[in-house]
Amino acid sequence: MKTFLAKSASTTASAISPLIIWQLSQYFVLLQQKFQVMTRKQLYEIIEIDEGTNVWSHLYDVFMFLTIILSVVPLMFWEHHLYFTYLEAFTTTVFIIDYILRWVTADYRLKQGKHSFVSYPYSFWAIIDLLSILPSFHILGNKFKILRTLRMLKTLRLLKALRYSEQVFIFFDVLKKERKVLASVLFFAMTYIFVTALVMFNFEPRVNPYTGEETFRSFLDALYWSTVTLTTVGYGDLTPATDLGRLISMFSAIFGIAVIALPSGIITASYLDELHKIERKKEKEKERQAKAKTNAEATNHATPSP
Repeated sequence: MKTFLAKSASTTASAISPLIIWQLSQYFVLLQQKFQVMTRKQLYEIIEIDEGTNVWSHLYDVFMFLTIILSVVPLMFWEHHLYFTYLEAFTTTVFIIDYILRWVTADYRLKQGKHSFVSYPYSFWAIIDLLSILPSFHILGNKFKILRTLRMLKTLRLLKALRYSEQVFIFFDVLKKERKVLASVLFFAMTYIFVTALVMFNFEPRVNPYTGEETFRSFLDALYWSTVTLTTVGYGDLTPATDLGRLISMFSAIFGIAVIALPSGIITASYLDELHKIERKKEKEKERQAKAKTNAEATNHATPSP
């Protein structure tokens, strides 16, 4: 049975390899035909984030987003089905083509001239793209079998989806804007976690007198307990046995509500402020375009007919 499965897997890999090569060749033929009527500038405008003015760009973003979601579907199952192999071949081919297209238009994005083509592979998004592609190459043959160990890197494909969301970039801008305040809150929370873990580890008995089980086997257990208590999660797998420990637990749970709520309020307020700024910017742009259109029409009416 094992021999039969091994032969089937080898046959599948051998069949998929020509399939990927054929798909790539077809895509490159179509790409060459498109390049005859499309400039790299137009191609860059399509593969970049849609801003609502380019229909093809919007369709490309939707297509890539759906492809990213489909690419992680096999990770949701323990069993491996044959159609997952074909799905993997399709999504990997799309990702490779997307990577190449972004590379050949890197000069428009990075604005560094010819040096853009050298520096692009080392950019953040290019590295994410490459890491999400590499684990799929085990389907090409046994030479790439070692990349099976990198299977969980496929989850990085979800990071690719962030590229197609304007709201995500707004959120990152908010975090950057409020980084000093958030860093202060994080430092305060980490200090409190460390102190309470130290207190519990030294004052709690090694063995729970009521259950006979160990309380905190190491300081890492105390840190784990302090973290889940401060965040008001409280799994219940580690519980204090003394009155002092229970008192600290109650205070940590109440204090945790304030610690979680404080950065949430800061981020929410700043996020809404950024959204309002974007809306005002869009309204000003619409007013500018409407004014320019009105002036152009007035100029045309004022020009005498020959």
